[in-house]
Amino acid sequence: MIKLNYNLYLYHSNKIEMKKILLAVAVSMTIFSCKQEVKEEVKTETTEVADASGYESFGAEISADGALTAEEMMKKYETMAVGDSVEIAFKGTVNSVCQAKGCWMKLDLGKPETESFVRFKDYQFFVPMDSKGAEAIIKGIAKKEETSVEELKHYAKDAGKSQEEIAKITEPKVEYTFLADGVLLKKKS
Repeated sequence: MIKLNYNLYLYHSNKIEMKKILLAVAVSMTIFSCKQEVKEEVKTETTEVADASGYESFGAEISADGALTAEEMMKKYETMAVGDSVEIAFKGTVNSVCQAKGCWMKLDLGKPETESFVRFKDYQFFVPMDSKGAEAIIKGIAKKEETSVEELKHYAKDAGKSQEEIAKITEPKVEYTFLADGVLLKKKS
């Protein structure tokens, strides 16, 4: 009788263990069948300039598609209030470049004495210090902002201005600034 009870006990305990195993398998299958595979498409931007070999690329790879002219960009800046910003691309001529590292440049906006002060995103790239006069296409965030006297003096020093010119800077200036993700510079012939 003991042997029969023991066999009966083993039968029931195995049955309970089997139920647990089947339950675990069922839960696992449910979880795995609900899992969705996400396939990520990787898009790469290509520089689409008429003669891409005629441009050097700095920073993020950008396209000239949809880039405004300097004059169109000036009109855009004029409609903005101080503190406003917009993601955009435009083309202009380099008026000056930081002579310490090439960490900023100024692009002509098609009006006398009017230019966009361009810095580079996260200080991750620089442009050649001899870029003055080159055609540039930039893409990033344009902003209309007020620049402090201290910053203006720092930038004047970087540009190689004389002490007399730097001393004349006495009040903040509303400026058209640009934080560039990428830059295309036309190669010099």
